[in-house]
Amino acid sequence: MASDRYNTQILLPEPTLRRLPWYLSYIDILAADGVATVSSTRIARALSVDASQIAKDLSFLNIKGKTRIGYDVEDLRRALTSFLGFRTAHNAFICGVGSLGEALIRDRGLSNYGLNIVAGFDVKPRLIGTEICHVPIFHPDDMKARQSACQASIGILTVPVRQAQDVADNMVAAGIKAIWNFTPYRVRVRDGIVLANTSIYAHLAIIYNRLNSIGGGALK
Repeated sequence: MASDRYNTQILLPEPTLRRLPWYLSYIDILAADGVATVSSTRIARALSVDASQIAKDLSFLNIKGKTRIGYDVEDLRRALTSFLGFRTAHNAFICGVGSLGEALIRDRGLSNYGLNIVAGFDVKPRLIGTEICHVPIFHPDDMKARQSACQASIGILTVPVRQAQDVADNMVAAGIKAIWNFTPYRVRVRDGIVLANTSIYAHLAIIYNRLNSIGGGALK
């Protein structure tokens, strides 16, 4: 059973933190299907993660299963959701409202995980003053004023590579505390700023490389 007390300030090893959302997604499926309990072995089979690793990961949250019964699905679901911060709303800005930036604004599913995109920023005159899914688009010069009004803590970076570092610097200057970087450029931030890089291009390179290794490369 999950403990009612777990420290949300625990700094988990990054590999563990990356696996926890996998567990939550699977637990959500089980809960929707009316499953009451689940063993680490069942989770392991579904997600191809060693059962002992799952037990170790969940132990960081003080979540323990019962012998021959496993974990209570609802307790586990609540604990994971709370620990991961998905129950807490976080306002975010998105800088760069091109195809990727617009797609993220339109992805309303992010709000299910506590991420509320409250404003977008772009230098294109045709975008400034418009809205996408009720999210207003501003010029980057307005970021500091909007941050003061919206109390956004997260900045999502989807600008062209050449502008990535400058825009990241502007985000920090405006009061943004965490940057989710979708560009292939490795931006630098000062100490005290959270930075997460999600390079779809790096993952694409991995896919291409693995395809080539099994003889399933590009079309001829």
